Amino acid sequence: MPWSSSSPNPFPHPSSIRLPRPLGTDAPATCDVPQFAPVRVRGGRYRLQRLARHRGRAVAAGLAVTAAALVAAGPRTGAEPHRAEQARRHPVTVPVRRPAAVDVVTAPVRIADAATVRLLRPGDRVDVIAAGDPSAGGVARVLARGVRVTEVPEPLQDRAESGALVVLAVPRGTAARLVGASATARLAVTLC
Repeated sequence: MPWSSSSPNPFPHPSSIRLPRPLGTDAPATCDVPQFAPVRVRGGRYRLQRLARHRGRAVAAGLAVTAAALVAAGPRTGAEPHRAEQARRHPVTVPVRRPAAVDVVTAPVRIADAATVRLLRPGDRVDVIAAGDPSAGGVARVLARGVRVTEVPEPLQDRAESGALVVLAVPRGTAARLVGASATARLAVTLC
């Protein structure tokens, strides 16, 4: 298809192409900066003196901290030189003290409310509470906290009015308290 004068020329003449200018030639011309009086800060001389005074204190404090760290980490002399040398080579581990083993026994306990015992399952954790005699001004007290239920025996048909039996895993001393309290007070349990 021939080129016509009404359509734009796909190949412009080299004299009509605008090339970018070299760097720095498109910046505006420089001008003179007017002279300004120097800026003075009030008390500048005193601030400089105060800074020099406090810098000395900061350096002294830094030296004291560094000296204390060096003394703490340095070689030990006197009663424990072997221990200090051992600490540098290998850290000393302190054995973890395990609590003394508690002698756990199973204790059958009669709970006054049989319906509460029917809610319990083996593995549940309960608190055992002794209810005092209200006529004597008795106060309820907790005999055992967080003890584990090991068994819930089936209730006997003729003994339902006297409560229900539950077997608990308790420390030996707690078992003695439970037996003693069951003779004088009504026992109850709460789920933990």
